[in-house]
Amino acid sequence: MRISSGIGLLGSAVAMAAVLASGLAQAQETDMIAPHQHAPASIVRIHDGGTADSTNWSGYAVTGANDSVTSVTGSWIVPASTCTKGSSPEYSAFWIGIDGWTSKTVEQIGTDSDCRNGKPSYYAWYEFYPEPSYYATGMTNLTPGDTISATVSWAKDTKAFTLTITDETADLTFTKSFIPVLPRARSSAEWIAEAPSNSKGVLPLADFGTVYFGQDYTSIASTNYATISGVTGGIGSFGSNVWMSDMVNETTSVPMATPSSFTNDGSSFLVTWYSVGP
Repeated sequence: MRISSGIGLLGSAVAMAAVLASGLAQAQETDMIAPHQHAPASIVRIHDGGTADSTNWSGYAVTGANDSVTSVTGSWIVPASTCTKGSSPEYSAFWIGIDGWTSKTVEQIGTDSDCRNGKPSYYAWYEFYPEPSYYATGMTNLTPGDTISATVSWAKDTKAFTLTITDETADLTFTKSFIPVLPRARSSAEWIAEAPSNSKGVLPLADFGTVYFGQDYTSIASTNYATISGVTGGIGSFGSNVWMSDMVNETTSVPMATPSSFTNDGSSFLVTWYSVGP
């Protein structure tokens, strides 16, 4: 597993202005999501055979050298969240992205199946963590069962990341490009079911049942793929660089969400939610 010059006052001012301008442009385009973000993996233990336990991620990651990951694609079915009337808010996120397994930034786009005021809430979002998470314009009212496809890519000529998400069922697409001020490692690609976090830690995970990722479930070809060091392939084609993550309760180690093995195409899988106590 790989773990991932000063400037003068004028340079600092220019950099700060760029950050503020970027944030203002994002706020004008879309609404910020509160109170949560989609954070890097919080890994609590590593096992033999390329598996790990995390308090917030369940799914798969492929690692590479720094600056080696240039794109990731994925597809999934929006799962239905089961909510208890009057219960506290609960959250579940499903996304693809670059970085976050062995680095402190993530470039990601996905959907949430949350519970708010005892009612389900479904929407698409994007995030350039540690910057805030934003709703994807025009995709804030998704329907369970919709087929989603997404791409995250990095362009060498512009140094820009471009995130695209499409609701294939409703024929809706959102795209966002971003040139980061903070350095990005580009050292991993991910396909994840997540318990989002806020400033106090990991938030309660919504009961999403089962989420299905990949071509064998979505009928979208060449999905759950990555391009790393110029080589493009499905998740399973990256051999010993593939990591499977189980989401566990940090205190009890009880499973919260667990991914399956790959289907015959070598890249499709599902993640199952588990009923867990406090």
